[in-house]
Amino acid sequence: MELNDKAILITGSTDGVGRLVAQRLGAGGARILVHGRDGTRGKATVAEIEAAGGKAELLVADLSSLAEVRRLAEAVRAHTGRLDILINNAGIGTAGTKRQVSADGYELRFAVNYLAGFLLTSELLPLLKASAPARIVNVASAGQQAIDFDDVMLTRNYDGVRAYCQSKLAQIMFTIDLAQELKNTGVTVNSLHPASYMNTTMVRQAGITPWNAVETGADAILNLATSPALEGRSGLYFDGQNESRANAQAYDAKARQQLRTLSLDLVGRPSPISKERHS
Repeated sequence: MELNDKAILITGSTDGVGRLVAQRLGAGGARILVHGRDGTRGKATVAEIEAAGGKAELLVADLSSLAEVRRLAEAVRAHTGRLDILINNAGIGTAGTKRQVSADGYELRFAVNYLAGFLLTSELLPLLKASAPARIVNVASAGQQAIDFDDVMLTRNYDGVRAYCQSKLAQIMFTIDLAQELKNTGVTVNSLHPASYMNTTMVRQAGITPWNAVETGADAILNLATSPALEGRSGLYFDGQNESRANAQAYDAKARQQLRTLSLDLVGRPSPISKERHS
């Protein structure tokens, strides 16, 4: 893909694999909208991209708050008249055994890893469609666990690994569902497990010895974001750079509809996707 003057938003791009992806896309000529919670780290990332000859701007937002997610979407619309690629990369790992909740009272990993991306993508769909052909990449994981719709917020027998795995499967389910809605719009959406246990802060905080370099995961994300081979292909799940199969629940249309209904209730507003379905 020709990257010159493409506008790209990467959530969670002030650290780890997101930061490397931002640097590499910036070096390729794209205009990078860097996102993170930490303004100092964000400014350093922008400076690195600019020092290498790239173009970048910082947007600070805490994705554990739906109000902040909406504010981020507003900032994107204020900063650019087009959006060619959206990479939903921000997330919380498996570290910790104590259940935490978001600013809106939802289980924290479900809120940050999945629900924030669901809302942000919905908010930015008009901009993506106006910029078509455009791509959405959801950075998920091979760690997946079926969602228990009787206890999505894990109020019983909480476990950080279970919370993480459930949130990552939700991302993949959203990817498949959204791909169906985006047919014939010129916007594609795919998800992936970038690499197992990369050398990132998230992995180290979980007390795990890294297996892979962040470069491996960055290569996989960039493949979905820019490879000509993915042009027009949508609703797929990749393990690294290889097309793969997710947990069986991802292919259950009834479960995906349950997730969509729940998600719309949780974000508390009609989704552009939902409006299109009934128009």
